Amino acid sequence: MTQPSNLSRNFVTLCFLAWLSCAIGGSLLSFTGCTPSSEESVVALVNGRQITQNKLEASWEELSEATRSQYEKEGGKRRFLDELLTRELLLQEARKQGIDQNDAIRDQTQRYREQLILDELLRNLVKTKIELSDEELDALYAKHAHELLPSLKVHVSQILLPSLYAAKDIEARINRGEDFAKLAQRYSLDNTTKSKGGDLGPYRKNLVLPEVDAVLQALTPRTVSAPIKTEAGYYLVIVTALDEEMIQADLVIRDRLRQELLNEQHRKRFDDALVDIRAKATVRLDTTSRYIVDVIGTP
Repeated sequence: MTQPSNLSRNFVTLCFLAWLSCAIGGSLLSFTGCTPSSEESVVALVNGRQITQNKLEASWEELSEATRSQYEKEGGKRRFLDELLTRELLLQEARKQGIDQNDAIRDQTQRYREQLILDELLRNLVKTKIELSDEELDALYAKHAHELLPSLKVHVSQILLPSLYAAKDIEARINRGEDFAKLAQRYSLDNTTKSKGGDLGPYRKNLVLPEVDAVLQALTPRTVSAPIKTEAGYYLVIVTALDEEMIQADLVIRDRLRQELLNEQHRKRFDDALVDIRAKATVRLDTTSRYIVDVIGTP
C-alpha cells in the first residue's frame, strides 16, 4: 500500500513545482545557466550546475510577499532552496529527454520572450510620469458632476413659513431644543418635503432657491438659519454632515475617474509614439496575394 502513497506525493510535488515556476517568474529561466564569478559563494551543485548565494537571494526577493510568507511558515529559505534543487533536477531530466528542443516549446518560449520585450518597450514609451493638473481634474469632475458629491457635503432640511413672524417663532422653538423635523411636518407650507420632516437629501446644485443656497454655503452644521425671505415665503434651513459611507463612496468614484483619465493619457502617449514609429518604417502588403485579398482584406 506504500506505492500509491508515494505516487500521490510525487504528483503533489510536481504540481507544486509547476506553481513555483509561475511564482518566481522569469528570473529563474537563467538561474542555473549562469557561471558565477570567483567571488560568489556556491550554495549547491546539481550534477555540476552551480546555484550561488547571490542568485538564491535575488530570486527570494523577487517572490511576492504572500509567497515568501508561505515559505516562512514551511521552513523559509531552506524549503525554497529544496524546491529550486528539485526544479533543477526536473529541468535537467527534461533536457535529457529533448523536451527543450520540442518545436512547440521553442515557439512558446519565443513568444514569451517577445512579449517580455514588448512589455519593456511599452514601459519605456510611457515611462514619464503623467501629472494631472488642477484644471484637468476640475474639468473631469464637472463632466461627471451627476456621479459626484459637490464640494459642500451636507444633508439639507427646510421649513417654509408664511411670514417673518411665524419664521422667527419656529426658529426660536428650534433653538430651545424642539425637533426640526416634527415642526416641519406640522407647520411647513412646502408639500414636497412636509411629510418627510423637511428632508431635501444631500446638497446638490439647484436643490434650493438661490437665496437659500447662498445661506447654506456658510451655515454651521446642526445650526438653524435665520429666516430667509423669498417670493414663496420665509425659509428656515438646517444642514447636517453626510454619512461617512457616502463620502468614502464619493472618494472611490473620484479615484476611479482619475485613473481612467490617466489611462487615457497613457494610451494617447503610446498612440503618438506608435504613429512616430510607423512614420519612420516601411511597411508593404503583397496585394497580389490571394490570402491578403480574400481573407485579410486590403485597406
